[in-house]
Amino acid sequence: MKLEKTDNQWAAAWGSHYKTYRPHPWRPILGFETVEVVPLPEQLVTNELIAPAYIPSGMSTEPLRYPNLVTGFERNPQHAARTALNTRYTQNEWKSANGALNDEADSSCKQSQRLILETDGLLRNQYCAMDGQTSSGFRIGERVTDSKNMRDELNIELGKLIDEMKLLTDTKRNVEKALQDLETPLHIAQECLYHRECRYGVDKTHDIPEKSLLSEIDNIRDAQKRLAEQLDNVKNQLLDCRAVQHSLESDVAHKESAIGLDSTCHQLNNYSRGVNFYGGIENFDPTICDRKQWQQITHKRLEHSQNEREKSSLCRTNADTLINNVSKSVWENWSKTNNALTIRATEVKETQNRVQMHLQKIQEEIFAIEKEIELILNDIRFKSETLKVAQTRLETRTHRLGMELCKDNAQNRLVNEVKDLKNSVQVMYNKLQEAEGQHQQLLKTRANLETDLHSKVNSLFIDKEKCLGLRRSFPVGALIRY
Repeated sequence: MKLEKTDNQWAAAWGSHYKTYRPHPWRPILGFETVEVVPLPEQLVTNELIAPAYIPSGMSTEPLRYPNLVTGFERNPQHAARTALNTRYTQNEWKSANGALNDEADSSCKQSQRLILETDGLLRNQYCAMDGQTSSGFRIGERVTDSKNMRDELNIELGKLIDEMKLLTDTKRNVEKALQDLETPLHIAQECLYHRECRYGVDKTHDIPEKSLLSEIDNIRDAQKRLAEQLDNVKNQLLDCRAVQHSLESDVAHKESAIGLDSTCHQLNNYSRGVNFYGGIENFDPTICDRKQWQQITHKRLEHSQNEREKSSLCRTNADTLINNVSKSVWENWSKTNNALTIRATEVKETQNRVQMHLQKIQEEIFAIEKEIELILNDIRFKSETLKVAQTRLETRTHRLGMELCKDNAQNRLVNEVKDLKNSVQVMYNKLQEAEGQHQQLLKTRANLETDLHSKVNSLFIDKEKCLGLRRSFPVGALIRY
């Protein structure tokens, strides 16, 4: 009786590592023994090494041992004997195990039959997958058609936009050429003003040609300002058109890429190469818009391009109108200035002719007055000689003696003659002074006329030869129509 132990004592004796996952109340706690793993020797294991008594030479450890996994007799014979008596199943457990196995077999058969029936139904409906693939291919084909139509519309609009940009580029060159052509008439007008500053005397007047030249310069500068503003507008419009062109080209490139990808998808089938599984790809949504938004964006780009083309056409029309108006205005001012210079040159020429005529008359008068002065001097010399004779006679008669000094007729006549000669000589001297004064006045007038004539010749040369010589032809290229 003392040798018998309870279940708790056996458990305490053998340790908790002998517990199983399903305890049995009618037998002691049992478990599997712990197997000690012995390291292998450095040499290879052969059949000779299995014998525990055989130890090869050079082995550093004990040979490999295989424990008895059934009873563990070598380690604990008492435990092995007790285990052999108590490891038995009851009749109910045997029946339950057989019944459970039969039920499991029946359930597996029924599940297999149900799966076979369902699989047969799915196999009979295999054409549903083909219908889905056909429907998807049809939708992809519709998408390819829509993309091609949109691409064609974009290409047509892009071609129109490029043509409009070429016309706008030509207009830009025309505006630049017109702006460059205005430099020549401006330089000519300024040079004419510079030449007219070389006038002197009374001819250096603020006349109509000078006013016309100043007005022409102001008009050309105003035209340059308007053309420069229009050139900036054309350049800005070109930048806007290039931005729209880039947008259309990018959209066309994207649609070409999408058409290529969709065409590839449309041609794929079950026998195509490169078909593979991509798990979870249906849950990944990389789209950024729907079909309606896609159409709206494309139509918006088309409308934007059309609006830019309309703006470009309006800009070209405004530029052409401005060029024509500027050319007309410049030509009118050019003609007005030329007419003013021509009229002024005619007036100066007429004045020059009158001055020459007066100069000729003055020269004739100078010759006449000089001749008259010579006659007066001759007359004065002659009368002076006569006066000397008369005075000599009177002085000689003063030497008479006695009563011979009478105041006779001869004496009276000599006295009257001397008085008359003196009066006549005095008058001639007065006339001589007047003649000499008039002669000096005529010389002064001739000098003034000669100076004025030289001024008129200089002014006429400036207006007719220099100014009108520069303005014989309108120095504007063929781009400006007038």
